[in-house]
Amino acid sequence: MASITNQDLRKAGLKVTLPRIKILELLESAELHHMSAEEVYKALIEQGEDVGLATVYRVLTQFEQAGIVERHNFENNLSVFEIAQAKHHDHLVCDVCGSIIEFHNDIIESEQLKVAAEHGFKLSGHSLVLYGICNNQACRDSAK
Repeated sequence: MASITNQDLRKAGLKVTLPRIKILELLESAELHHMSAEEVYKALIEQGEDVGLATVYRVLTQFEQAGIVERHNFENNLSVFEIAQAKHHDHLVCDVCGSIIEFHNDIIESEQLKVAAEHGFKLSGHSLVLYGICNNQACRDSAK
């Protein structure tokens, strides 16, 4: 994943501000690739940054509108954000702990195109989210 530069922000029509830079740095370096606005806010506070939750929401929305981040709304009604990636991927979401795994499968991608063509659709995009129980033992135990 290529790093987003100050020039990229300017091209998107956004001023280069400290909160925007800090949020970008956090999203790019985060162990969790999908973070809610609240998680971004908490991580910034833990880093000693002086930023408000409203600012985090505003910046993430601006990044989404500029195509810098993607917003996902999984079934738990929680929006999570990730840096937009050039290569499409889909998601597995654990029903118990909410962990998210990214995956790409060429067979699934070609089958979706085939189904769309059979129905006269020209796809502009898609989102595939598979829900289930992850391999964490605590999740498996709670699902019994």
